[in-house]
Amino acid sequence: MPQHPLDKFHFCPLCGSDRFVVNNGKSKRCEACGFVYYFNPSASTVAVIVNEKNELLVVRRAKEPAKGTLDLPGGFSDCYETSEEGVVREVREETGLSVDSVKFLFSIPNIYPYGGLDIHTIDMFYLCHVNSTQNAIAADDAAEIMWIPWEDVKPETFGLTSIRKGVQHILAKKIHNI
Repeated sequence: MPQHPLDKFHFCPLCGSDRFVVNNGKSKRCEACGFVYYFNPSASTVAVIVNEKNELLVVRRAKEPAKGTLDLPGGFSDCYETSEEGVVREVREETGLSVDSVKFLFSIPNIYPYGGLDIHTIDMFYLCHVNSTQNAIAADDAAEIMWIPWEDVKPETFGLTSIRKGVQHILAKKIHNI
C-alpha cells in the first residue's frame, strides 16, 4: 500500500494535537478538534516559448531535483497569483524575458520530490509569446538557456517526468506549430 501523502504530518495544523489520523485517501482528521485537512495538488506552470526560427526555449536545471538536466521555464504559482501570472513571473525570473501573451495548452499531474516530501502538482503548460528573445539570460533556477530546433528536441533529455511527458505530447500533437 502506498504511503499516505500526509504521513509525515503528525500534528493537527489547527490545534496542534497529535491525534491527527488518516481520514481517507485525500485527507487527515484531527480526533481532538475535528479539523479535516485535504491534500490537494499544488499549481505549477510550464512555459513553451518558440522563437522566430521555430526553436524551443530550453533551460538547464540549476537545482535539484534533476539538477543539470533540461527543463522548460516554469515553477510553482504563488498565493494570490493566477496560473497565467505565475508562468509570466517564472519566465521573467528564469530567463529575463517578458511574456506578452499566454495560451493554455494542457495539464499533467506530477509528483515533484522536494525536501524529502513528494509534492503532488498539476503542471499547466502554456504557449507563451515574447516580443523579443534578444535579452534572454539564465537566472534563478536556470543554469543555462538555449534555443533548440524542434527536430533536435529529445524528450528523454528532460529530467522531470511531467516535462518529458509534456514535450512528448507537444511533439506528437505538433502543438508548436500553432
